Amino acid sequence: MSTTTLPPGTKQEPVSAPPGGTSDRARAERRLGWLLAGPAFLVMLLVTAYPIAQAVYDSLFDFRLTDPENRSFTGLSNYAVILTDRIWWTSLGVTFFITVVTVAVELVLGFALALVMMKALKSIRPVVRAAILIPYAVITVVSAFAWQFAFDISTGFVNTWFGWVPGIGPDTDWFGGTWSALFVVCIAEIWKTTPFISLLLLAGLAQVPDVLQEAARVDGATWWQRMRRVTIPNMKAAIMVALLFRSLDAFRVFDSIFVMTGGANSTESVSFLAYRQTIARLEIGLGSAVSVLLFLCVVLISFTFIKVFKVDLSSTRGDA
Repeated sequence: MSTTTLPPGTKQEPVSAPPGGTSDRARAERRLGWLLAGPAFLVMLLVTAYPIAQAVYDSLFDFRLTDPENRSFTGLSNYAVILTDRIWWTSLGVTFFITVVTVAVELVLGFALALVMMKALKSIRPVVRAAILIPYAVITVVSAFAWQFAFDISTGFVNTWFGWVPGIGPDTDWFGGTWSALFVVCIAEIWKTTPFISLLLLAGLAQVPDVLQEAARVDGATWWQRMRRVTIPNMKAAIMVALLFRSLDAFRVFDSIFVMTGGANSTESVSFLAYRQTIARLEIGLGSAVSVLLFLCVVLISFTFIKVFKVDLSSTRGDA
């Protein structure tokens, strides 16, 4: 069976479009888009550009907040110190681990929840969607405290409820080891943000043309064949947006680690390392360098997703 997707034929320009040019309608829509998004873009640029520039500037100095008089220019030495330190690479590895595990699990669960919300009866659809989205409405710190209490060795109920599982007993200290602590952090992140991915994927499912589903059904395609060759290819843009947004958010994980482990037992993320250097130790130079490296990692992740998926979001605009 062949893949049933939208026809990849050459896009026809409207009659008003000059040969090889852009139509009047396309130019008007583009102008309207800039008018609507321009103010928000400028505000975001002003809000983010100054802190980034300040962090880059401070990262070039040996600057401790408790001793501002001895501030001295050191160039890229702060970056050299960080990149040659095992703590940085450990934090980076922990951050990548949390990002990959949580995003992968959330994609599967979020897609399943999106299908449930899509196929639910109209009478109960609002209730189902509201129930699924409740975890995302909970503040991250509140969610982290709730999961910490659940897994705590003294106040939690997990050891009691799951005592029948091999390896879990009344004395199991989930936050006493690296992998067990990261497991709890990942569980908390998955529970909190899966509804976000499901919401984005639900929007992608709603844009899959029903005519393609019907055509595949008439051709005798099974549910799995329709899903693999019709549904998923036609919601590639929604999947890319969901993965990109969630990966960037997961890579900056801080709240759950701050509440649950405090960075102990090698559970420190890059964001927590930046916090510890800048706020706890008041090493503004080193902390700013960590923040700049975190920003570069986020840019690299965004660039990688765009290149791998090769999705042109502007192509979804119709000319009818």
